[in-house]
Amino acid sequence: MAKRFPDTFYNSLSIIGSVLSIIIFITILFLVIIGLFVPETPVYFGIVTFIVLPILLIFSLLLIIIGIVRERKRLLKGGEVKHFISLDFDNPKHRRGVIAFVIVVVLFMLSSAFGSYQAFQYSESVEFCGKVCHEVMEPEYTAYQTSPHARVRCAECHIGEGADWFVKSKLSGAYQVYSVLFNKYSRPIPTPIRNLRPAQETCERCHWPQYFFSEKKIQKTYFKKDEKNTPWTVSLLMKIGGGSPEMGPTAGIHWHMNINQNIQYISKDKMRQEIIYVKSIDRMGNVTEYFSTDNPLTRDQIDSLPKFMVDCIDCHNRPSHVYNPPTSSVDLSLFLKRIDPTLPFIKKIAVEALSYNYSTKEKALDSIRHIIENFYGSEYKDIAINKSEQIKEAVLEVQKIYSRNFFPRMNVTWKAYPENISHLNNPGCFRCHNDKLISSLGQSITKNCNSCHTILYQGPELSPKTLTTTGLDFIHPEDIGDEWKTTNCNECHTGE
Repeated sequence: MAKRFPDTFYNSLSIIGSVLSIIIFITILFLVIIGLFVPETPVYFGIVTFIVLPILLIFSLLLIIIGIVRERKRLLKGGEVKHFISLDFDNPKHRRGVIAFVIVVVLFMLSSAFGSYQAFQYSESVEFCGKVCHEVMEPEYTAYQTSPHARVRCAECHIGEGADWFVKSKLSGAYQVYSVLFNKYSRPIPTPIRNLRPAQETCERCHWPQYFFSEKKIQKTYFKKDEKNTPWTVSLLMKIGGGSPEMGPTAGIHWHMNINQNIQYISKDKMRQEIIYVKSIDRMGNVTEYFSTDNPLTRDQIDSLPKFMVDCIDCHNRPSHVYNPPTSSVDLSLFLKRIDPTLPFIKKIAVEALSYNYSTKEKALDSIRHIIENFYGSEYKDIAINKSEQIKEAVLEVQKIYSRNFFPRMNVTWKAYPENISHLNNPGCFRCHNDKLISSLGQSITKNCNSCHTILYQGPELSPKTLTTTGLDFIHPEDIGDEWKTTNCNECHTGE
């Protein structure tokens, strides 16, 4: 039988590589066809098709080359071969061989380009980020699905445009793969505060502070932990502000951004929750510095410590991965009637059931059911019988709340990731707006409620019929005197 390939090809290593290459190539082609016609594919389908198998294909092709090189060296020692490649285009066999080689190379290059593009697309997909490392990324992926950015791909915020950040992300991703494979990752996963791309290059592709104008109405209903689950509604007009200096005055909350001010700060901790120095520079170049009375810094320390310019992420630090505390989660479910508010003490008992430190999710869900059912079975026997369906619905809803916000295997709760956009259960705004940051003139950064919002209504109505546009003085739902004026909300409201 005539040999179709050079003598150097006929060795065990090259033949094994050839067989593997053909099998792998056909497998990839088959999986690509399946992917085109099957809309729902398994979680690891993409990583096998566009990453794992192409790597194996390259390895098998290397086997062919290594086998040819080794065989050539062996033949050279015996004097059986003189030339590495000998082509005679007058020879029809050589011409057909060259044509076949060129066709194979072109097909391989085209398929490689297609595969590389698909691998890139898959590695940038939400499925890859959220599902491949299921246990590690389960908290982030679960929170992302119910976030305002649920239709924005992870890469658009975490990477953005440009080759430099793409390369950085892939280098970081390589270490993350190593961490997962060898169980070296942290629990919980730390927020990438220092390595996060500036918001001006990601968030501001869609959100421009210069074009946030006027106010926005926000209404929230809270429920007390009393027998009647008494509601308390607060309707606010948030002074979002913003604006462009070239077009008119800038004001409101987005005044902080780089519109009319340059605000820098020094933080005591890595999570930037304890701010101990603030520097404000207005458009005219006037500088105002605020110094912490609890952690005073010397001028040398101020000059040497790293300063951070106020960025979108300093306040909107959980734009897509929010883990809500038990109180606010149960409040929302009560307001939406997912939990029957006529069940006595349901707010109190649901929050208590969510606040225990469970070792596993399975134990948590089972314990939540026992706690709620046992409470009504022992304290309200008639209700346990007459409203058994409502109690079952409440149990299911509280279990859903737990599944969305608590992940024992990763040590993830809302406490692990404080949210800075408000000041009820976390320091948030009070990191800077407090009485402990004082200027050289003895002035503090304002804590006046009306500087950021106007209270339109506060009281027991779920849907207030009348609102005031002049604004109301804040009234605490419980009579605590003037304590609320000197104590930050989060010092009492722990979220549990």
